[in-house]
Amino acid sequence: MTIYGITTCSTVGKARKFMKDHEIAFDFVDYKVTSVDEAKIREWLQKIDMKILFNTRGTKYRDLKLKSLNLDDEGKIAWMAKENYLIKRPIIEYAKGKVHVAYNEEVYKETFLSFE
Repeated sequence: MTIYGITTCSTVGKARKFMKDHEIAFDFVDYKVTSVDEAKIREWLQKIDMKILFNTRGTKYRDLKLKSLNLDDEGKIAWMAKENYLIKRPIIEYAKGKVHVAYNEEVYKETFLSFE
């Protein structure tokens, strides 16, 4: 299992705490240290929808004024690769390539505790 995000994000912190509390081993990829590239973003998009992955609610989206650009999917991919903060977080890769986005304790219990 791999969790992608940033250490200062509260939802990433909750996800990491959940895994630690339930003794679920995971690797952590911090966007600030290791950038997620376009290939990885495209891999995720084979499993989840762009609307789930592309973060339109974050500060970075507003600061870059991306709404006015009316980006298509290719434009969104390029921006996410350039600015990883535009990727919703946390992203969790688990169970042979499955991908989960965001933090929801109930969903985590159903999804990740079934592997214990």
